[in-house]
Amino acid sequence: MSSRISLTRYLVEKQRVDGHIPAQLRLLIEVVARACKRISFAVNKGALGDVLGTAGSENVQGEVQKKLDVIANDVLIEANEWGGHLAAMASEEMDSIYVVPNRYPQGEYLLLFDPLDGSSNIDINVSIGTIFSVLKKPGEHPGVSEQDFLQSGHEQVAAGYCVYGPQTTLVLTVGDGVAMFTLDREQGSFVLVSEDVKIPADTQEFAINMSNQRHWDPSIQRYIGELLQGKEGPRGKDFNMRWVASMVADVHRILTRGGVFLYPWDKREPNKPGKLRLLYEANPMGWLVEQAGGAVSTGREPILDVKPSKLHERVSVVLGARNEVERVQQYYAEAAAPKP
Repeated sequence: MSSRISLTRYLVEKQRVDGHIPAQLRLLIEVVARACKRISFAVNKGALGDVLGTAGSENVQGEVQKKLDVIANDVLIEANEWGGHLAAMASEEMDSIYVVPNRYPQGEYLLLFDPLDGSSNIDINVSIGTIFSVLKKPGEHPGVSEQDFLQSGHEQVAAGYCVYGPQTTLVLTVGDGVAMFTLDREQGSFVLVSEDVKIPADTQEFAINMSNQRHWDPSIQRYIGELLQGKEGPRGKDFNMRWVASMVADVHRILTRGGVFLYPWDKREPNKPGKLRLLYEANPMGWLVEQAGGAVSTGREPILDVKPSKLHERVSVVLGARNEVERVQQYYAEAAAPKP
């Protein structure tokens, strides 16, 4: 029987053999993984742990917070603040950055996270997850500010998510492909189950919230309209639709068996470029998808090229099978081209 590779061993080998990650980054990823274990246990307890329902508060986006949103956010901060690897953290659930207190040593990394993505699904026992992104703190000045977090997705040094479903699975990239680890509850550690994950360039499965169809711009209307026509339409094949309303769950399905995910701009909030957050959701998920051979775009430009202007910036997202993402980009380009 071949020996099972734990997350710790995987990271040590990346550090020692491949030289992909410094020791401090390895330790940071391990701390995040331990925090995800604690969140997983809280999620699994459900009503028995008095963690369901709302917390009676709102986050910076004006969304009602679930109890587990707050618990997950606190777990990630408490687990990471004292280790000496971080200078500061930023969360989708907090208005501003959280600078590591002076009583702890400051490190050279910045951690960004969505502590519990898909939290509208908490009370109905559907897969939810934690998304995280790690940046290097710019070294030209002492201290840390919000400006330090405003880096493009290409600057990430690690990114991943942990999905809490029938299994708890951690999906990770450090810029050298994508690996998946499943939590062995008896052993108490994440074990490697898949390495060098790849997304097929073509697919017959798409994910989008169809109830918003009337609000989309013409390029997305055209693309989805062609998929819905199936064999009789210009695509010449039938497509299936899947929509979990949890980005972690939808992206995990795409990394596992392929597909394309869209959360586009819509005209109900015309001044917002999209719904998903660039720094906490689109960048880490986008880098994972690119590392798996897929593509990620706003429809008009690659998401990882977008230079953020604020901490909670939003963006349109199209990600997954490369040929489908490129087709959406083509439709946007054709719509923007001057008419003869």
